[in-house]
Amino acid sequence: MKKQLIISTLLIAIAASVFAQKSDTAQVVIHYKFSHLRDTTDRAHPYTENMALFVGRNSSAYKSYDNVLEQAEFKKEVQAQIASSPDGNVRINRNRRGSGEEVYQFPNERKLDRKEPLVMNRYLIEDGMPPIEWKISADTATFGGLHCQKATAHFKGRDYTAWFCPDMPLHVGPWKLNGLPGVIVEAYDTKKDVQFMFDGVEKVAMTIKPDGHSSEVKNDGKGLMVVTLDGGNGDDPNIIQLPRDAIKTTDKEFAKLQEAMRKDPDAFVQSMMASHNANMPANGPRPQIKIRMGPPPVINNPIELPEK
Repeated sequence: MKKQLIISTLLIAIAASVFAQKSDTAQVVIHYKFSHLRDTTDRAHPYTENMALFVGRNSSAYKSYDNVLEQAEFKKEVQAQIASSPDGNVRINRNRRGSGEEVYQFPNERKLDRKEPLVMNRYLIEDGMPPIEWKISADTATFGGLHCQKATAHFKGRDYTAWFCPDMPLHVGPWKLNGLPGVIVEAYDTKKDVQFMFDGVEKVAMTIKPDGHSSEVKNDGKGLMVVTLDGGNGDDPNIIQLPRDAIKTTDKEFAKLQEAMRKDPDAFVQSMMASHNANMPANGPRPQIKIRMGPPPVINNPIELPEK
């Protein structure tokens, strides 16, 4: 009981509402094949994921494209079951794909926000955009029709090579990479332990529908996708907006939450459930959740290395 009280107090202490952030709409989406060699004793099996950078006029959002597709498929399946179910009951076994971490960059404000999921909550960690001292060379290359230029820099313990497109003037990139006079479309460190490899580009064409709403039509080579935008729907990946239900915290406090979750998953989840149940009717059901955690992945080569 004492342990649950401590965890509950920690959760409440860091909770705060996310300040309203003006939304932006993606104009271009850059796709990456992300690869990270987490375990140097197993070089044949790096962690991989399909990622995407949604680039707006004033901001960007870097997130898992695997997760974006899974959410769209899940929403479509739910809608189909609701339409075909006579009693309105929906029964779906959801198979989540991709990580839930997201990075938002606001170059004009020199601000960077990270969304970190933990069980049923989402946390928002605000920071400044880290300065990077790039050296721009005269080397050029073309990626998917984008004319790009080469740059190199030392960042977070690694030496990176990046290719950026000056024709896209927003100074953003995948993950925390930023500060070049254009969008970074590919980047990797000298050992190729961390790679953001270019995997395609989409232009988002906006059209206005008769009802006043807008929609975007895009083709990523895997079939035509049409998505209706409502001007601020957090479920639409093309709307660049900080998650409205996230809890603001700091790196230090979030690390404490992760440690509490690792040490006693059941106590942590029950404390979190208690805070959610506080908003439910007094005579309503009180769901119980048990979590089975497998062994954590071996990470002896984190993406951010300590400086020598």
